[in-house]
Amino acid sequence: MNYHFDLGAVLTGEYGGLFLIGIQTTFILFVFSWLLAMSLGLALATLASSRSRILKCFVACYVAYHRNVPLLVQLLLWYFGIPRALPVSVTSVINSMNAEAAYAVIALSLCSAAYIAENVRSGLRAIPRTQYEASRSMGFSRLAAMRWVIIPQAFRLSFPALINDTLGLFKGTSIAAVIGVGELTYQMQLIESETFRIFEVFFIVSLIYFSVTIPLMLFGSVAARRSALYAK
Repeated sequence: MNYHFDLGAVLTGEYGGLFLIGIQTTFILFVFSWLLAMSLGLALATLASSRSRILKCFVACYVAYHRNVPLLVQLLLWYFGIPRALPVSVTSVINSMNAEAAYAVIALSLCSAAYIAENVRSGLRAIPRTQYEASRSMGFSRLAAMRWVIIPQAFRLSFPALINDTLGLFKGTSIAAVIGVGELTYQMQLIESETFRIFEVFFIVSLIYFSVTIPLMLFGSVAARRSALYAK
């Protein structure tokens, strides 16, 4: 019996609705994780550039852990391990929402923040020392100089690398399916198990991921060229 390729079999009816739920959940995970990761990454990069050895050591340990421990292990630790050590009042609040999605956002954002912090630090090291001195001579405090003068320039220089971090974070949302978050990969597995249309389901999901990642890659390529011109 010849195999009959049929996209309509997995796009119509309830299966199409499951795909839409998966896409929506994936983007919710991605947006919240990206916002938290970017905020934390910038804060960590700022702390790493301080004069305090304690803060520098803290950031170094944080980055070392999140860059060397697999994301899957971090996610499982947050979902199965850390809640046991948290106060009941805290876990109750998390469980009253969507606990799986909440822990997935935490794990994804904390891990991605480590990469963002390192890339922003690379941008900071590329800023000439004269920029610091000029901003201080204009009356900026060290923190104000970092916020208004140094960080924006470092962010621009590290922008191509941050696009790669964004790509990694978006693709990393698929790992949330392991703990039962109903994102795109989870819905893909559900539809495939009910329809046995393996090729069609994987084909559609691949196209969805491609439709997001390819434009980001092109945007990152353009940003890299502009960043190179800026650096000159």
